[in-house]
Amino acid sequence: MSELKKVEETEATVLQIRKIGNSLGLILPKDLLAQLGFSEGDKLEIVRQPEGALKLQRHEDLHARAMAIARKAMKDYAGTLRELAK
Repeated sequence: MSELKKVEETEATVLQIRKIGNSLGLILPKDLLAQLGFSEGDKLEIVRQPEGALKLQRHEDLHARAMAIARKAMKDYAGTLRELAK
């Protein structure tokens, strides 16, 4: 029953993709930005979730650099990591 209640309380915001210069983009209304805790100038990431949904989150440079280092280490040591996982 609580799942149904969650669905009923969720309001959808419909956005239209528009041409902005030579690119395409979305205009986010100020009230939506405020609800999400974002403001002008924030860098955002779109993360594809396993169930197919998209997650919008603030881009953190330190986290991004750490993840790049981790991905490189996992690639460089893939064989070793595979052996350790046995």
